[in-house]
Formats: sequence, C-alpha cells, structure tokens
Amino acid sequence: MPLINLVVVLIVVGVLLWLVNTYIPMDGKIKNILNAVVVIGVVLWLLQVFGLFSSLSGITV
Repeated sequence: MPLINLVVVLIVVGVLLWLVNTYIPMDGKIKNILNAVVVIGVVLWLLQVFGLFSSLSGITV
C-alpha cells in the first residue's frame, strides 16, 4: 500500500471519529469505548499493513 493511501486512510478515520465525538450525543463512557475500539482497530490494521502482525490475515468473520 502506498504511503499516501495510508495517510489518507488515517486522516479519514480521524475525521470520522472526530465528527462522531463532536456531533453525535453520547454518554462519555460510550465515547471512550468507541474511541478505544477505533484506536485498537487502527493499530492492528497498521501492524498488518507493515507486516508485523501477519496472523491477522488468517482471521475470517
């Protein structure tokens, strides 16, 4: 994956998370859980993109 695509995806995810946190009324605990899930998901995705977490590709849903 080219570096520019990686940066664009990170910016889009960040903006979407900011929009959800800013404009959708939720309890603070739910926002914290949502933020944690998104951050963990992005970190796992980045590890897979850089080849440091190759076992993630074997998981099927």
